[in-house]
Amino acid sequence: MIRTVQFIAMLFTAVSMAAGWAHLLELPAKMALSHDDYLTVQQIYRGWALLGVFVVGALVATAVLTLLQRRAGAAFHLSLAATLCIALGLAAFFLFTFPANQATQNWTMLPPQWEALRRQWEYSHAAGAVLYFVALAALTLSILAGRR
Repeated sequence: MIRTVQFIAMLFTAVSMAAGWAHLLELPAKMALSHDDYLTVQQIYRGWALLGVFVVGALVATAVLTLLQRRAGAAFHLSLAATLCIALGLAAFFLFTFPANQATQNWTMLPPQWEALRRQWEYSHAAGAVLYFVALAALTLSILAGRR
């Protein structure tokens, strides 16, 4: 059973990280876009809300893995670190990204303070990308530590 949970945790965390890195890598170019161009580009994210299934799945799977490894020393601590990073990434989304989505009606309109909302949206995604990367690294190390 632990191998199945490890696989699901790894897969869901990797998908979560990949989406975050897409945002991170495009950040410099998007920060230079004009009002109209930014509004146009933001339309490519329609349907990305489905990625929330993978983030929540990653959180649940890593939390279950952490419980299963509670007596496994380093493997436990690393899976706990992965779980916490995923939880922090989700918190960043709901504290910063989601409010920007609401203020712009999912980027269908740009209010007067749109540049501040753009910074909030872009940098919260960047923080999430880093957190999911650290989670994936910790999860990988947790699995390797458990193989000894």
